[in-house]
Amino acid sequence: MAPQPSNTRAAQLTTSGLGAQFVSPRKPRNKLKTQTLVELPGQKAKQDKLQAKLAALLAGKPTSSSEPTTTSTSPDIENTPADAYEDSFIKNEVFPLIQPDESVPPLNTSECFTSLDVLSCRCATAAQVLILHGLFPTSPSQPRMAVSTDLLAFYRALFERSCDAVNALASALHTHYVRRGFRMTNGKGEFIQEPFWQSLGQAILWFDVLQVELESQLERAVQASRDLVEASREPPEHPAPFIPTVDVIPRERCAVILLQRCPACFGGVVFGRKLEEGGDIHVATDGNFHHRHRRSAGDSPHFYDPSYFLPKAQVDAIGRHIDRTRKSAPKPHAPLVPHEAIDLCENSYEAADGKKQKAAMDSFDDTGVMALICRHDIPLFFANIDTPGEQQKYAVALIDHLFALIPGGATVVTLYDVGCVLARSLSQYDILAETVTKRLRFATTAMHAYGHEWSCQLIYNPRICEGLGLSDGEGTERLWSRFIRLIGIQRSSSRQRRLWLLDRQAAAIGLEMRADLGDWIRRRLKRGIDEQGTAAQATLSECDATIEDLRHQWALQRQSQLSICAHAPARLKKELDTVFALQGDLDASEKALQATSEVISKGNVSQCTRDAIESLERSHQRLMDKVDVLYASLNVHDRFPELEGINVEFVRTLLLARDLKINIRKRAIGSFFEWDKLDRAVGSTQQALGTKLHQQTRKAISKRQPALLAALRKFNGYCEHLEELYEPDCSIPLPTPLPTKLNELRNDQTLMKDIWITPSVGDVPRWLDDQDVRDGIRAMLKRDRCIEEQRRLGLEADNLCRWFGDELAAIELALQLPENIRFSILLRQRREHLQHLQIRWSNPLVSPLQFESRARHAESLAMRISGASQECALHWVPLISCTTSVEEEEGAEDPEVTATFFDDPPPEHLALDDIINIDTLDSEDEEDIDIPADPRALITWHTPQRVIIDAVPPMNETTVIIPGILRTLVCPARDAFPQQIFEPKDIKILASPTALLNDSLINGCAVLLYLDSLQASPTVQQYAILSTHDLPRIRYNASDDMLWRNISRTKYWAKDVWIIPIHRPSGVGHWVLCIVHLQSKELHLFDSFAEQRPWKSEVKDIMKLIVRLFNIARQHQRVFKVDVDFYGWVARPLIVKDRGSD
Repeated sequence: MAPQPSNTRAAQLTTSGLGAQFVSPRKPRNKLKTQTLVELPGQKAKQDKLQAKLAALLAGKPTSSSEPTTTSTSPDIENTPADAYEDSFIKNEVFPLIQPDESVPPLNTSECFTSLDVLSCRCATAAQVLILHGLFPTSPSQPRMAVSTDLLAFYRALFERSCDAVNALASALHTHYVRRGFRMTNGKGEFIQEPFWQSLGQAILWFDVLQVELESQLERAVQASRDLVEASREPPEHPAPFIPTVDVIPRERCAVILLQRCPACFGGVVFGRKLEEGGDIHVATDGNFHHRHRRSAGDSPHFYDPSYFLPKAQVDAIGRHIDRTRKSAPKPHAPLVPHEAIDLCENSYEAADGKKQKAAMDSFDDTGVMALICRHDIPLFFANIDTPGEQQKYAVALIDHLFALIPGGATVVTLYDVGCVLARSLSQYDILAETVTKRLRFATTAMHAYGHEWSCQLIYNPRICEGLGLSDGEGTERLWSRFIRLIGIQRSSSRQRRLWLLDRQAAAIGLEMRADLGDWIRRRLKRGIDEQGTAAQATLSECDATIEDLRHQWALQRQSQLSICAHAPARLKKELDTVFALQGDLDASEKALQATSEVISKGNVSQCTRDAIESLERSHQRLMDKVDVLYASLNVHDRFPELEGINVEFVRTLLLARDLKINIRKRAIGSFFEWDKLDRAVGSTQQALGTKLHQQTRKAISKRQPALLAALRKFNGYCEHLEELYEPDCSIPLPTPLPTKLNELRNDQTLMKDIWITPSVGDVPRWLDDQDVRDGIRAMLKRDRCIEEQRRLGLEADNLCRWFGDELAAIELALQLPENIRFSILLRQRREHLQHLQIRWSNPLVSPLQFESRARHAESLAMRISGASQECALHWVPLISCTTSVEEEEGAEDPEVTATFFDDPPPEHLALDDIINIDTLDSEDEEDIDIPADPRALITWHTPQRVIIDAVPPMNETTVIIPGILRTLVCPARDAFPQQIFEPKDIKILASPTALLNDSLINGCAVLLYLDSLQASPTVQQYAILSTHDLPRIRYNASDDMLWRNISRTKYWAKDVWIIPIHRPSGVGHWVLCIVHLQSKELHLFDSFAEQRPWKSEVKDIMKLIVRLFNIARQHQRVFKVDVDFYGWVARPLIVKDRGSD
């Protein structure tokens, strides 16, 4: 018998050459295969044909190319021999190998004009036939030119990035064809200068209108699915024992148009947040007068209905209503800011003056645009400005339209450059309904706030207002920067085309910014909350005052600076200016009179000359006395009783310094804005200014800078003079001089502070005198805004996740409805876009798992509504049998006992337990137990009855630890408890009355206390003491096996009461305790600090722990001692008063 080949590596086949090169081993041939070789038909003829041609080429003989490539009749393939068929195949498919004729230039048919004969009829018009072939006609009825739809789609995408570029595209096409020898001529044979401009523009316009109509039909189909999804939601049902801790607010939604534009702002379902806490929605509004339209450009027929612009009739109706209400007397109201301060703000801003002409109405019929955006800079609505100035009707119309689209309980904060002026107008007149004004709050934008009076900033500055977070309201400025390319184009376009350009550009910007919401949240978390919050916390840590002291000082500052006495009335200021001007003239005449007297007295003068000089001095003195009488007649001390007894010269200089500082602040802020305009291109953040505008800005700065520097020097002179006249008894804080360098002035915080003109009662307040307190107040406000911003970002992230699930469910349902079959491609594109948003919107506040869960729920919800059955793929696991020999050892289990193991379901069935229903021994019992997916417990802040609080024994603070004596103590394992080890460092912690306990000490001491108590009283057996690590395992989703290994020793299923120690790592670290009473379904909470807020999340984790342990015990065939019911649980505190370190 021949030896069998070895399977070793050495027996493998090799090839000769450089060493032993192994080859792939031959596989055994399948004996079922036949040994007959199959010849392909025509293969022999094909090889002969190719070899003949190859031989002809090698011999230098040209091959004949006169063979026809097509035949007029179809050959009989079935009756044709294989060789003949193969020859025909070669003739038709293989090109002859010949050298091209260089005298004939190659013709590229893709770069020339093509004439097409389009056949149309009543059932298929010429436009429909062209579109069917991928061409879009340039006119609707008799088109003579058509443009590729691919080119129009590309231009539509280009328009979203570079605005209107039809002129550039038409000129580029004309140049492209001219360079290739193709020119467009008219009927006379003359060349046309711009052959594509008008036709291409019309094609682009109507192609976009057609796309908008298609999108609107698609939106209606999706909206029908949204309605079905919303109708399928059942109201939340609570079991009878459940008592909500707060009022159940019905589910409310904003209008669909708002949801589609910014789901982060308008995707909530619960509204009614107090305005003092920041409200529900933040929006900003502002006007721009660069987007004008020349009257000479004319108008065009109506072809497009803007989705962003309010109708002119709606805006005009608001304007007429404002005019009617202003004819009535103002309503009495308590102003938040003195009217004197609001008047100064109104005079400072051009936006507050609706009558000021900002554009020549004889040259422009549309003078600007008013925008309303959300706090994420997404445009919401626009109003076309057709008046010379920025009248209030535009902002009021936008706000009124917004309130018509939000729930009745939603609150809104509007940021506006002159929000203080508009807020006062709405308070004085019934411009908006009371149901709107009570849900509306105004604030100024962050950048423009520094041009307002300080008392106005205390109420309207978003960086100072409570609840506004880091909303700045400057998104309108960023929006205008994106519209800057449209300014020149829209001025010469028709009025209808101007609105179309702005509306379509706003839509493109809105979609782009909506997709960027996830990145926006991440940037705000990093650059806003992280960086600014860290800097504020560092300042607070260096401040000597506590947070409570800073809040108290801030309250005193607001109260003092919002007082009416802090603002001189306008009439008094005017009269004082007249008196001070007269006083200045008299001072100048007095100096001239003294100089004349000194010169004359040196020479020999007559008595008549001396009498004349003395007469002039007496007359001057009488005028000075009259000025004092005039000043006294102003009743300054009556209007300001605090100034009684203070030197008149001091008061006069103080008021002059106050007015001068207000003027300096306005000049300086204007100069700062101009420098920012010059530096706008630094870091490539914005578009740089043109040469002309740059030169004009620098010229304006250099022109105004000397006046500003002179005012600064004059103000510092006033400060020096006030210091000379200062009397300590007056208790008026002296103003601080300002730096004369503009760079230092910009960073000087005292520039925004008004001069204190009234004496302070008692000592000078710390907020005015202590620089450390002033820095601490600013840091405290910044930290508060960062905390508010983080909370709002969390709500917005939840809104994004919720909207994603609802929108995906609507699209999935629309795809399954048969009436939407024509939109299937567009719906799939929307679904792919949403799936891409799922990745982009993931952020630290909403994990990708939450989006995945929403996606799965949306798919199942759409399946349920449509009635379609969701298919589940079943994968059968092959059975593997193996035999193993196991030696019997001592203590091995009885075969009869181990045999019962095979009654349990196999592992493959456990994996498919949710698909295959397996009847086990415990299946009937499992159906009788209702286990909620999200167990809850009602937290009521009342102590349970019959609670006895033992007195805390005094701490022994005389314990002394002698080094070298301590050694490790070991408590042996006992009563299912593992071995407890106490290191010397742990014993030192126990001996110290102020040291912080760790996990090892809490767990070890609990075991010792339990064992000692068990010897004293057998009733202790009803208690199960859990470890400090058990609740964190629930939070981190530990496996059931890990929980069972660590907790089964306590035999918790046989206990009535569970004791759970909990550690709170916030601050310095704090230990609390929860006692679970299974029989009464109560959680007793112990916290020596009596804090209520942290228990809300901890109670949820405790209820999850109870459910998990219950399920694990059932899996291991453990029966609970008491009947566990997971509904109607109540959590109560054991103490409600702070006991501190007790």
